[in-house]
Amino acid sequence: MDLDDDLPNKGDDPLARLLRQDLGPLSVAELDARIRALETEIARTRSTKENAVNHKASAEALFRR
Repeated sequence: MDLDDDLPNKGDDPLARLLRQDLGPLSVAELDARIRALETEIARTRSTKENAVNHKASAEALFRR
């Protein structure tokens, strides 16, 4: 099973392309920059997910009244 097996539109999806990128030619500095960028994107994604979960919970609580 590949990491990108459950991604939509594999051929055109930027994340799928990112996962397939050959990292061999990158320098240590480029790899460090890539790691920082990915960590920033992970934090942004987690924040968006948390906001969505909180919004859903608030809406569900409102309609339970």
